[in-house]
Amino acid sequence: MKERFVEVATADGRMETFVTHPQQGGPFPPVIFYMDVWGVREELYDLARRVATVGYYVMVPDFYYRQGKIRSTFVNDKGERISLARLSKEDQAKVLEPANMLADSMVVDDTGAILKFLREGGDPVKPQAVGSIGYCMGGRHVMQAAVKHPEFKATASLHGTTLISDRPDSPHLGVAKLQGELYCGFAEFDHYAPLPMVEQLGELLKPCQVKYSREIHKGAEHGYALPDRDIFDKKASERDWEMIFAMFHRQIPPYAR
Repeated sequence: MKERFVEVATADGRMETFVTHPQQGGPFPPVIFYMDVWGVREELYDLARRVATVGYYVMVPDFYYRQGKIRSTFVNDKGERISLARLSKEDQAKVLEPANMLADSMVVDDTGAILKFLREGGDPVKPQAVGSIGYCMGGRHVMQAAVKHPEFKATASLHGTTLISDRPDSPHLGVAKLQGELYCGFAEFDHYAPLPMVEQLGELLKPCQVKYSREIHKGAEHGYALPDRDIFDKKASERDWEMIFAMFHRQIPPYAR
């Protein structure tokens, strides 16, 4: 495998981005990871490597770049990363501050810069059809990016937050523009994505052109898909991977000519 950090030029500066892809072969379909509230870290890079090993060009952008290098880490005595809900109110505020300064529109605009980089970067990549995986706020961002950028044909949102809201850029408002496939993994217990909202989203997507599938993981909590987290649910996470890789193979097949 090959991996390195690159800088993607955006309208607001230069965004450090982790890149990994197979050492041999190519060009490869691109997959973009959208970070959660905690920001980029080795945990996300490892997840990217898992995807890259089966034939993808995978990128993990640091969307917090406008604020410098933001790294939020709280670890318990078992070596697990502590979930937001289990932190003190003071520490929660520290973690949320960078996210509150990151407008969703910034991520959508940065996505356009990433797509431009893929088209012009000269790397072994096929930029015509793109996949994405987003966690937490990233689960919202992947949908917003796919609404704006039709290159996205395989979109995965895992414990995505606030997918339906009264905001003018709420992801649900643009679902008619989604193409290819959308997969959503939901936790049974998640105040950011309560089950009535999950059902409402499904109804909104029924008449749309995008092929939609979902899983509601029994017993899982918000953040379940992240392997270093204190509430990691391995069974739920592996089911997500099964669904995501099947979607990728249909929409952005690796090694296809």
